[in-house]
Amino acid sequence: MKLTDTHCHLDLEVFEKDRHAVIQQAFNAGVSKILIPALDGESSLKVASLSSSQPNLFAAIGYHPTEAGKWEKISAIQLREIWRELLRKHSDLSDQNHEEVDGKSLRPADLLKNNKSKDGSTKKIVAIGEIGLDYYWDSAPHDIQLVVLKQQLDLAGELNLPVILHSREKKDAEQGACMDDLLGLLENWKTDKAQGSKYPIEPAGVLHSFSGSLEAARRAIEMNFMIGVTGSITHRNANRHQGIIAALPLERLLIETDAPFQSPTPQRGKRNEPAFVRYIADKIAEIYMTTPEHVADITSENAARLFGWGG
Repeated sequence: MKLTDTHCHLDLEVFEKDRHAVIQQAFNAGVSKILIPALDGESSLKVASLSSSQPNLFAAIGYHPTEAGKWEKISAIQLREIWRELLRKHSDLSDQNHEEVDGKSLRPADLLKNNKSKDGSTKKIVAIGEIGLDYYWDSAPHDIQLVVLKQQLDLAGELNLPVILHSREKKDAEQGACMDDLLGLLENWKTDKAQGSKYPIEPAGVLHSFSGSLEAARRAIEMNFMIGVTGSITHRNANRHQGIIAALPLERLLIETDAPFQSPTPQRGKRNEPAFVRYIADKIAEIYMTTPEHVADITSENAARLFGWGG
């Protein structure tokens, strides 16, 4: 069984003492690829470095909405440079000519399109994330969060990358202003894209750790986003969430641990790890009345299509 964990915070300090063992245990459990999303500028540097340490690790860079207060005018430039530096490190193009092919100057998106990794694999930074809106903690004013999100969406468009989107309502409500604001912004984003603005490849991204309504999920899918499913779907009180996932096409789902958070049953209460992604596949298989192997295959194919890292 080939599994993919599309959201795992392996850079956090809780993994500092045994990170290598945790990664190896995940690979031994059938996890073929792990995506590590950043939370701010410092974290973006760390996940970029970590993704370079092993071929099956990949990174997303960006500022989480609870960190929106750290965003500065220079932040987009710094993220772009992290992306560009890792591209140089893993490419066939030298530092001297990395911005030219056949004598023509290239935009960042063209660099990604024309460049090939030394080992034949795809690039290590595969998304902008974890970005979005968070009205649960209110760590940053909502208007600031919206501005920072829009600027990071623009960066994703410039670099031709999908986005990993966070959304959490006040009091963890099923539906509220946070999802309404997020979907409204994304719908405007899609309109701009249709009019020729520089926005990311299709599919456009994923709504990470989705906990909203069926209507919200369908609106996101209509805009060509995927839906991220975490260990919360395995919990005893998850009947509503399970029903929503059952109503969605499997071809639009990604599975993710969000480790070290959101441990699935039967590991609830313990530190979550990427190896535990198999419990999510098992539960989705139960919901869809299919096999875990089928769920693993389809969700891994979905991830490869979204993040462009091959099979």
